[in-house]
Amino acid sequence: MTVRVVLADDQPLVRAALRMVIGEATGLEVVGEAGNGAEAVELAGSERPDVVVMDIRMPGMDGIEATRLITEGSGGAQVIMLTTFDDDDYLYGALRAGAAGFLVKDMALDDILDAIRVVATGDGLLAPSVTRRLIREFAERPGSAAPAPRTALGITDREREVLTLIGNGLSNTEIAARLSISVATAKTYVTRLLAKLDARDRVRLVIIAYEAGLVAATR
Repeated sequence: MTVRVVLADDQPLVRAALRMVIGEATGLEVVGEAGNGAEAVELAGSERPDVVVMDIRMPGMDGIEATRLITEGSGGAQVIMLTTFDDDDYLYGALRAGAAGFLVKDMALDDILDAIRVVATGDGLLAPSVTRRLIREFAERPGSAAPAPRTALGITDREREVLTLIGNGLSNTEIAARLSISVATAKTYVTRLLAKLDARDRVRLVIIAYEAGLVAATR
């Protein structure tokens, strides 16, 4: 099946570069472009894309509000946020709004294409650098104390291994390779963790891994 993609970015050159690369990729198709959040929401409703690649900073309605409206709607589109390293202040807002992926603009274009495919299947995805930044920002929030290691999470030893790898930013494919299991089995473990830990998404699993002392905030 072809993954239908909407591009939302106020910079025409960024959209043009992504459109060209996506247009040449197998199984991906750009079905619309937006220069601001309001246009992205409108396109998500009219074109019913599988994935919206969303810039955070845009005039008028920004990417965070647009993401919230899209994910709360009935279209079922997944949203990948594209940002730069100086967008830390927007990180939590974007994740709370329901973004399924969070990538940085200086990633290789092939990695962005892979991310679109991953998110289209329903899996969340965070760039490892963003995962580290997320944990560090969470650790430095006012009133945040260093986590005490906990073992009573109600999960198995293998599930704890998977949770640790998620907390370190590994994708399902990377987890499968690290543990010598199939990607399907890795996905099953992630699904179990989401259910057992009452986590909405992969981002919450990262935070739980930090709170449980399974991963540490690093500089």
